[in-house]
Amino acid sequence: YFVSVGVLVLLSLFCLADGGKLLVVPMDGSHWLSMRSVLVALSQKEHKIVVVAPGVNLNVKASEYYTLKTYPVPLTREELGARMHSFANDLFERRPFLQRIITLYEKVHVISDLYFSSCAALLHNKDLMQYLEESKFDAVLTDPVVPCGQILALHLLIPSIFFLRGLPCSFDLQAAQCPDPPSYVPRTFTGNSDHMTFIQRMENLFLKSTESFLCSFAYLPFELLASDFLQRPVTMTELLSHGSIWLKRMDFVFEYPMPLMPNIVFIGGINCGKKKLLSQ
Repeated sequence: YFVSVGVLVLLSLFCLADGGKLLVVPMDGSHWLSMRSVLVALSQKEHKIVVVAPGVNLNVKASEYYTLKTYPVPLTREELGARMHSFANDLFERRPFLQRIITLYEKVHVISDLYFSSCAALLHNKDLMQYLEESKFDAVLTDPVVPCGQILALHLLIPSIFFLRGLPCSFDLQAAQCPDPPSYVPRTFTGNSDHMTFIQRMENLFLKSTESFLCSFAYLPFELLASDFLQRPVTMTELLSHGSIWLKRMDFVFEYPMPLMPNIVFIGGINCGKKKLLSQ
């Protein structure tokens, strides 16, 4: 059901008679595996899809369902794999709250540099940018964890559809103008529920107050890159506020309820689109 809703929302943006042209700027890793199932369904509806990805990546490969355009990046596959593996391992290690935040801060800096260099390589690739400008796409489908796709959407003057699980520091809630009270909505990594003690609410408030510093540090290079490329000052929140539809791979079965806007659509079931039965 959730998969069908997500696909129908995407299809509504295109002319169903002739098929639309969709530019896809994906996030690598497990993010891409969920997005690919949407692209397969769109391709079967005769939409033309172009996927733009760095030449060095983990999962984005050529397919009959879309045209893959790659661009060179200053990174080897071994370096990429090692950095992503280290980052993933740290996320699942059990540490004290403050130590988790410090470790996350250090790792986000490394990953941010990685994706920033990739985004800069894309935006400064003149041949590829000329191809994208001449292709006359109808929309951009992108994961805004790395805002490169949204920078392209504003440059090409076309609507964007965000396909995501969530964003650091609640950038998604800020950009979509969702109410986000720290006394009610538990912050990521605290382990709190929506029924918090006074101490937990103070911890929640403290973390929210530090988010702007942590994420501003990580996303500042993207803000500077976007401002230079678009020839006007741009903040991360303003950049993402132009998203037309937010397709979020979550639901309130595993998440605590929070206020949402009408253009946010839950498609949590899409992660279960391919099931593999376990042996006895």
